[in-house]
Amino acid sequence: MTTDQPIADSDEHPILLFDGVCNLCNSSIQFIIPRDPAGKLRFAPLQSDLGQRVREAAGLSPDDLETVVLVDDGNAYTKSDAAIRVAEQLGGIYRLLSLGRVVPRGVRDRIYDFVAANRYDWFGQKDQCMIPDDDVSDRFIE
Repeated sequence: MTTDQPIADSDEHPILLFDGVCNLCNSSIQFIIPRDPAGKLRFAPLQSDLGQRVREAAGLSPDDLETVVLVDDGNAYTKSDAAIRVAEQLGGIYRLLSLGRVVPRGVRDRIYDFVAANRYDWFGQKDQCMIPDDDVSDRFIE
């Protein structure tokens, strides 16, 4: 999903909103951080005030924690579109994931939805949102 109206001021850094209590989501953020040594991406939990504002502005349900949201240049991208754009931000070999665009978005998003619906059962969840380490805390908003 993209929007025509600016969603949030993503500054010079795209902002990746993620489910802060999801172990799969937290592991994904931990995977991204060392692969983004320039620190292009910023992060915030969907449960944060920013996450709620962005979801509302993007027309997503305030209760929807089933998708990551990437805010880039003021536009919101969700599900497989967000994942592909993150891979492009990482560059290098991860850019090859942009080839996933040849698969129709409906198919990509159905796969994404299947994983999202089962992520707590498969990977578990935390009682509270992730607290970043001091060395990367400046990359987390709020």
